[in-house]
Amino acid sequence: MRGREPWLVWLLVGVVAVEILVTYARLPARELYHVTGSGLDGGASRLLVFLNFPVALIAIAIVAIVFEHLRSGLLQATAVAAVCLCAPVFWPGVVDQADLDARWVNIPCAVGVGLAVLLTLAGAVGRTASGARGDRVRVGLAVLALLAAPAWIAAELGFFLDGVPLLGRVYQSGKHVPQAAGLPPFPPAVHHGHHHGMDGVLLVLAALLLSRALPTVRARALRQATAAYLALMLAYGAGNIANDFWLEQVVQRGWTSWAIPSVLEPRATWGWAAIVACAFLAWLGWFGRQTSRP
Repeated sequence: MRGREPWLVWLLVGVVAVEILVTYARLPARELYHVTGSGLDGGASRLLVFLNFPVALIAIAIVAIVFEHLRSGLLQATAVAAVCLCAPVFWPGVVDQADLDARWVNIPCAVGVGLAVLLTLAGAVGRTASGARGDRVRVGLAVLALLAAPAWIAAELGFFLDGVPLLGRVYQSGKHVPQAAGLPPFPPAVHHGHHHGMDGVLLVLAALLLSRALPTVRARALRQATAAYLALMLAYGAGNIANDFWLEQVVQRGWTSWAIPSVLEPRATWGWAAIVACAFLAWLGWFGRQTSRP
């Protein structure tokens, strides 16, 4: 299958998008997180925000991977436009964790994502090696990310893991958590609906998959820039997984009062210093070493 990595990423995104649309349409807003709508309108609203964060971040990477394989100047100009339309996701406030209802400002990113899907279809990238450099590490990191995700996957489908054999014992999900300073004001340990920890899982899996396609990018400057972006995406996704998982599965059990700080928005904190350092190491020792193949 030619260019399978971008399409595998779109498949993952599509599955989560359907889950969000259905769950937010069928559950009342009071059981979800920082949304006010319900029914199909509520589902579509939360889906639009999801297409901004994290999907627009992923779409930028995919456009970079397929750019050289677009066969006309018009398509390449469209690719530039898609990246520009996705770029507002970086602006503070375009996606606000405290208000996850869709707004007009969220439309450009969604359009950019739609163009990225069409460009993926137009730019069939070359076949990547069956054993790309670092695949064992990719599998290991993917497994670690997915091990953190069962409670979020259940929440995305609109149920708790309580009563599920083994998973219900390992992962705290629907158990009532006494209110404490700094914890979200809702009874269950893991609220129904989408979590930024799951955003982190998608970002990590997307970065791992798309890094396999880096050798198909012939221009060295574009390949190195894309490698750096994917390394940052990998570290950023891991940071969000760690923050959300630690809060819900460790702090809310009462095992410790120390919480891993939020890294959703770039700030001058040790958390973001760690993300940048990990991204640099991933680029220097791994992604940046992917060489072009004819």
